[in-house]
Parts: sequence; C-alpha cells; structure tokens
Amino acid sequence: MYGCCKHLSVLLSLYIMWLNIGIVFITFWFMEFMAWFTHKFIMHGLLWYLHKDHHQVEPGFFEKNDSFFLIFAVPSAYCYMSGLMAGGDFRLYIGIGISLYGLCYFLVHDIIIHQRFKIWTHWNNRYVRAIRRAHKMHHKHLGKEKGENFGMLVVPLKYWKDPNTSK
Repeated sequence: MYGCCKHLSVLLSLYIMWLNIGIVFITFWFMEFMAWFTHKFIMHGLLWYLHKDHHQVEPGFFEKNDSFFLIFAVPSAYCYMSGLMAGGDFRLYIGIGISLYGLCYFLVHDIIIHQRFKIWTHWNNRYVRAIRRAHKMHHKHLGKEKGENFGMLVVPLKYWKDPNTSK
C-alpha cells in the first residue's frame, strides 16, 4: 500500500511541475500579445508623450519610454510576492513568465536591435535580420499614426525573406 502512495505522490509532483512550466510558457507568449496591444494602443495612443522620444531621438542615454518597464514590472512583482506568500501557487509562475518575457524583450529590443549596450553587435542570423528589418519598418514612422509591427518576438513572414535574394 505504501509503494502505491509513493508512486502517486511522484506522479502528482510531476504533474504539478509540468503544470507550472506550462503556466510560465503560456504567460510568456501571452505577454507577446500584451506587448503588441500595449505598444499599438497605449504607447502609440494615450501615452504617446512617454513613447515619442523612442521614435524621435533626443539626447541622453535614458528615454521617457524606459518608464514602460514599470507597466510590466509591477504586475510581475505583485505575482511573485502574492504567489510566494500563498506557498508558491500559480501566481508565482505567472510572475516568472512575465519577467522572463521582460528579460527577452530587453535583450532583443535594447541590446540586439537598438544596441544601447555594445554587446552582441555582430549577430547576423536570419531571425535577427528579420526582427531588425521589422523594427526598422516600425521606426520609419516618426509620429504615433500609421505604425506597423508593434510586436517584438514574433516577426511577420515577409521580413524573413532576404531582400538581397528574393524578388
């Protein structure tokens, strides 16, 4: 009888582990939608005054646009704290998914695309070329209207084609 309970306990632990990994994964990809939505309707809408300096370069290292970090950091921190205070429930894993997306966003947007920190400047694989091309098309619009490519990690297929070899 004891062996059966031990196996059920192991199976339950594995189930919970995969469930938590799934929550992190789903949250991460949901954040791509949230980044697109926030960028298109908030940054290029109501809060354009904070995002404008990202499109119309002003002197200095920091931008008002950097304050959008808080829009995503606050819910992530809340999920971490409330999830940990509840004994490690699902909110912790939502917070992890949000913060992992934030890390990837920072690495891709600020380091690889805009090269605000001079590391990884020579990356030139297909994905990096596609994401840079899509982001360049987004930045060709200096105003808040007529924008395109508001997402970050998911790149439309037309940008995967190499302009030097495709017709």
